[in-house]
Amino acid sequence: MKKINIACIIEDEPIHLFITKKLINMTGMVESLLIFSNGKEAYDKLKAIFLASEKLPEIILLDLNMPVWDGWQFLEEFTKIPIKTKVIIYILTSSDNPDDIKKAETYSMSKNYLIKPISLDQLKIVLSEIE
Repeated sequence: MKKINIACIIEDEPIHLFITKKLINMTGMVESLLIFSNGKEAYDKLKAIFLASEKLPEIILLDLNMPVWDGWQFLEEFTKIPIKTKVIIYILTSSDNPDDIKKAETYSMSKNYLIKPISLDQLKIVLSEIE
């Protein structure tokens, strides 16, 4: 099974961040993690990584409801960066609001919409889909 070099978690809630980090570590499938507490912080750092031609994460687990920039604002701006490598974004949120799910479809992310908390089995499936 392929190991992921870099994964990214964008999450402001300490308990969900702790759980997600713990589960990622338990999979043994990720070399390193980038962690951000809001969309703006994540966007600024990931854009800087891109501009420096450094390695971007292969997968981003994105919360929707955060301070400063929420997940939607992050998605709106991040998708404008002309990234050539594949970065897969999974929305990982506590929101089961049909409007959020429908909005995710506008980003072609309906299959990438996961409700928190994620289970170890779900996470293994998600990580194993990364090429």
